[in-house]
Amino acid sequence: MPSTVDRLAKRGLITPPGFLACNVHYETMMGSVAYGVAGDASDCDIYGFCTPPKDMLFPHLRGEIPGFGRQVKRFEQYQQHGIVDKDAAKTYDISVYSIVKYFQLCMENNPNMIDSLFVPQRCIVHITQLGQHVREHRHLFLHKGSFHKLKGYAYSQLHKMRTKTPRAGSKRAAAVREHGFDLKFAYHVVRLLSQAEQILEEGDLDLERNREQLKAIRRGEVTCDDIIKWASDKELQLEMLYRDSALRHSPPEDEIKQLLLECLEMHYGSLDQCLVLEDRYKEALRKIGDIIAAQKDL
Repeated sequence: MPSTVDRLAKRGLITPPGFLACNVHYETMMGSVAYGVAGDASDCDIYGFCTPPKDMLFPHLRGEIPGFGRQVKRFEQYQQHGIVDKDAAKTYDISVYSIVKYFQLCMENNPNMIDSLFVPQRCIVHITQLGQHVREHRHLFLHKGSFHKLKGYAYSQLHKMRTKTPRAGSKRAAAVREHGFDLKFAYHVVRLLSQAEQILEEGDLDLERNREQLKAIRRGEVTCDDIIKWASDKELQLEMLYRDSALRHSPPEDEIKQLLLECLEMHYGSLDQCLVLEDRYKEALRKIGDIIAAQKDL
């Protein structure tokens, strides 16, 4: 099945870099769709990753010396928003990252990126063998650092809930007038802290776990004081969970790097001319190469 990027590019609705359409390995619906709270009018947020041309990741292959002379800009991400597909009656926001950037953000437990690996199966709109390989190893990216990252994002949303004024005449402005605070920011406060709890307690992430609670917030069935008290109580619980959690304190960078190298080798073939590898990485990549070769012979 072609990727969303490929499909929209062929129809002239988007203008991605030339290499992108044929090199997307993972696309998934995000936002309210992934959290199980979408309405009929919800936009379609697409996140994913791709493999750029080899010499973009390894510029020495084209003779470039980092820091000397003309430097070719490396591809990190492609984003385009407000893409109207009248045939499908959808409006898309698309964000596709270089696999290297994607791995880095997932390793840092960036909420949007880590969520994209744990979406329900129904949200995956395009996936290759390489993309499946990454998704099967998604738990490798979870670590205790997610608590600090998610807590920071949650309290940023809490501050905005109390202080930010929506654009006059917008639906959000009307909701603020009706309820006295911004429901969308409140929804994200609860979502983010609940996800931190899951990760610390279970070492896993189910994005739809709290959908009924989130739906109630979006319907305006809670007060601003309810959200503030809930967040305060949850923070105390999370501090104790963080202390007692058996989850690793920091990301296993060597293991994640090996996974990244496996993916690059699956896509490009041998990396012998691209980088100097430690013996353990060479052996792991040799095994991956043997597996790929065996599949081609079938």
